Formats: sequence, structure tokens, C-alpha cells
Amino acid sequence: MARGGVDRRGVLAVAGGLALSAGVGCAPRPAESRVAAVREAPPSRTAPLAPYTRGTTLSSVAGPLPGDRSGYRRLGARPGWRRVVRADLAAPKPGRAERRTVLAAFVQLTDLHLLDVQHPLRLEFVRSADVHAWRPQEALTVHGAISLVERINALRAGPATGAPLHCAMTTGDNTDNNCGTELDWFLTVLSGGRITPNSGDPRRYEGVMNSGLRQYWHPDSPLRDADKQRGFPRLEGFLAAALREVRSPGLDLPWYSTVGNHDSLPLGCYGHGDPYLADFATGGRKLMSLPADEAERLRKTIRKAKDPVGSHFRDLLKAHARDLRPVTPDERRAPFTATEYLTAHLDPARTGSGPVGHGYSRDNVAARTQYYSFRITDDVLGISLDTTDPGGHYEGSLGTAQLDWLDRTLRENADSPAVIFSHHTSTSMDNPRPDPARPGERRHNGAEVVALLGRHRNVVAWVNGHIHRNAVTAHRGRGGSAFWEISTASHVDFPHHARIIELTDNRDGTLSVFTTLVESAAPRRTDYTDLSQTGLAALYRELSFNAPGARTDLGGTARDRNTELLVRKG
Repeated sequence: MARGGVDRRGVLAVAGGLALSAGVGCAPRPAESRVAAVREAPPSRTAPLAPYTRGTTLSSVAGPLPGDRSGYRRLGARPGWRRVVRADLAAPKPGRAERRTVLAAFVQLTDLHLLDVQHPLRLEFVRSADVHAWRPQEALTVHGAISLVERINALRAGPATGAPLHCAMTTGDNTDNNCGTELDWFLTVLSGGRITPNSGDPRRYEGVMNSGLRQYWHPDSPLRDADKQRGFPRLEGFLAAALREVRSPGLDLPWYSTVGNHDSLPLGCYGHGDPYLADFATGGRKLMSLPADEAERLRKTIRKAKDPVGSHFRDLLKAHARDLRPVTPDERRAPFTATEYLTAHLDPARTGSGPVGHGYSRDNVAARTQYYSFRITDDVLGISLDTTDPGGHYEGSLGTAQLDWLDRTLRENADSPAVIFSHHTSTSMDNPRPDPARPGERRHNGAEVVALLGRHRNVVAWVNGHIHRNAVTAHRGRGGSAFWEISTASHVDFPHHARIIELTDNRDGTLSVFTTLVESAAPRRTDYTDLSQTGLAALYRELSFNAPGARTDLGGTARDRNTELLVRKG
């Protein structure tokens, strides 16, 4: 039985798991939406306020042990973060806790960046110019993601309301290199099953962590590499353990998927179409080192969007042909197209707790779109956008057709509070590059999306990721409308968060959006002798905290973490 005594699989069998609108230029009329919602969504519930803290960052958080001032710091449990009431958009009224009705409760996961660390196209060698370009924890992304699934499955309900969790949504960068191995691992982590996080030679690791190059951490080796000089441990057997088969239970509630730039573009920044790069991805050569000056030039061309289809990158690889190291070829590393991404989600073997397609439908495949609407509950509309730009570069935008569809969908469902999901934030949508498949279509930036959402009184929240930082921003629209933009930290960089979001009607002309951060289920304290699946998930967090150059502000401020966000009812 699922939370609250409802058999989710039974609900899904009746529902068929169909999205309301698959981004094909139409949305259901309000009456049709209501019929679809009754058929598809778990019913909304009135529940007494039943807050709890266990298993959330309200109770405790991972952090460095008090008094530890060493270069490499061990972690333990630290005091939790309190809930902050934000009245930027509406005043909190007394007695609302006794009056409120729960409209929806769901979980956001974002920026998992499941990573094939042996992929030939990876840009680890840029670390010679920028220490952030390679992370010591990257071989453990699968282990960390499974531990996050375990945490979500263990949650009793929404911590602010006690309401059953209705679904989960991933807001993009589910994969890292836009390759088939990573897509397979992502779908298995969330739907359940066994994963061997290895590619190339099935018997051994072939990558930078046993390359003999001192700029990378060599956990199995006595080599005095740069990271060991910073205090990173030597862990014999680490690489073999990291490549061993693991098992994910899969999420035990329905989950939906939103696409990010790393899911759409090779390396998250290059447009598709160069056959040399596609062949290199599956081939038997890998560049592992580059002089700092060349690495810096490459980094700047990516950051400034001067190489959107990878021409400079291709020429650099050709120029360093003699420096390439042999690796085992693997066709599974091939970049996947948008159609292949959709088809993989629609595979019945990937349904898990549902729905089939995880929001996407055959209509998306036919129309070549990756946006859709669905019912989070009978009362609340969800809209998943595709903010990636197929023309290249890691920042985002929307095409006119999608922007018009968004406007129409909100108008035709004006009686429902709406939550918008995307990968990019409003401030990271500044990429005007045309979509090669629609060269005459204008692209629209984040300010234009904010303006459109601000014209619809039913928009309550815009939930996204991409910036790897917790941030909550108030937006005011026209005619008294307003909404909250909720950005959540990644699960590849410390502090490894997901976010529970609960929406309530306070019965006083306001709504409350409760946000509560959670960490994975892995122990905060690591045991270097424990190289089990769980032990490696704990190590994933500790390595992330200690990654050279890691930012310390990604957790955000108290106003960006555990909150109650007030907004006027539309």
C-alpha cells in the first residue's frame, strides 16, 4: 500500500498515466481538463497540519565536524535549518494553519548529472586551467542518486502538512554527457533495477583516476597527486568498488521528467551534427591532459558561447592526436537525440511506479517536442517546459511555438493553480541562438517568460535547477498577480539536495507554498573501510564537500531553504 493507504499502482493502472497535453500546440479545454484530472490524478486531501522533521534538513544537515580545521574535512550531523516565513508577495494571516486545505505535495530532484566518467569526450583536462572542471566525486553519481531515491521513499509524507506525496519531478540534467550509458542509468535509478556504472572494458577502469597524471585524484595509488596533497585519502579498491553492480529500488511514487541542456547537448554545450565528435564518443581514444593555456582558451570559448557546435573542440582533438590515450570503444556511449530520449522514457520497461512516458507521450515524438502539461492533483496543473536550445550553448531560451503553447495552456486552465517546471532559471535563459530545425523561429529569454507568467493569476510557482544553488525569488506580475521562482541545488555538488514542495489553500485569500530540503539517506560520517553501495554514497557527499574550489554558497541563505512562501490566491 502507498502512503495514506492508496495503492498507487492501482491508481496508475486506471489512469493510464497520460499527460494532459503533449506540447503539440493544443491544450484541453477547462471542462476536459477536469475530466482528465479526475481520471488521472490522486485526489487532493484536507489534512490537519502535521509537521515533522525527521529525515529532512529541518532536523539535521551534513556539515564539517566542529573544531576540524584541516584541509580535508570529515562530515557529521549538524543542527537543522528552521523554516522561514516569507511575506514578500502576501501577508501571513493568523489561524491559517487550522484553516488550510492541502492542494498538492511533490518532490523535486534536479541536476543529478549521472556520469559516465570514462567517456572519451569528457573535458577533464580543462582542470589544468580551472580546478572546477573535474570533481573527485564524479565516479559515484549513481550511488549518490540511489541514496537520494532511498531517502524520498522513506519520507512519511509532506513534512509541513502530513499530506501524501503525489509525485516527483526531475528538472533536468539527469545525465551529464548526453550519452546512452548515462540515460540508461538515469532511467534505471528512478524506475528501479540493477546498474553497472561502467563502460568500455568490463573488467577495469580506464580513465583519469589511474592515468598517472598528478592533476587528478588517484584513490587506489600511492601517487602523491594534487588532491592527496590537499588531504584526500588513499582508498585501495575504490575504482573496482565504484564500477561494481548496484541496485536501485526506484521511486515508489509516480515521477515526471523535464529535460536539461546536459540531456539535450553533447557535454551540455555543443549542438548535434558533427560526425567526428559522434564517432569520437564511441571510439577508442581519449584526451586526458592539456596545457593550461590551451585549456583556458577552450574554457572561454564554451563559457562565451563562441563554439556552439564544437568546431573548435573538434580541431583541438585532431591537433592532439598524438596525445590521445587508448581506451576500449563502446557503442553505448553514443550521443542520443531528442527522439531517442523520448522513446527511452516511453519504454514500458522503464515505467516503474509510472506514469508511462513520465509525462512524455507519442504525440511528443510525432511533434518533436519535449514539453507537456499534466495534473499533479485534481486541483493543481503542472507544466513541464523545454528550455534547452538545440543550437548549442548551456544557457536556455524558449521558441515562439512553445511560448504560445504555454500562454494558451495557462489560459485554458485558468481555474487551476499552476506550477511550472523547467531546467533553466529566469536569469539563465539568455541564449538567442536559433533552433537548427526551426531557423525562422524567434527564441525568447527568461525576462519574457517571467512577463508571460506574470500575466496569469493562476501561476503559483516556477520550479527549476541549472544554477546548482538554492534560491527562492519573488516575482510580481500585472494586476496584482505574483508567483515564486524556486531553484534547487544540484545532486552532483555539495550540499546534494532535493526539495519537497507542498501547496495549500489557506482559506483566507492566500496560498502557502512550503519548501523543505532533504539530503540522501547515506550516513553523514564516512567509513573508509566501507566500499559498499551505501558506504560509497556517503563518500560521495564527503568528496563533494572537499572538492577543490567547491563553492560554499550553493546551499543558499535561510530564505532559500526551508520556507513558507505566501502568495495571493488567483
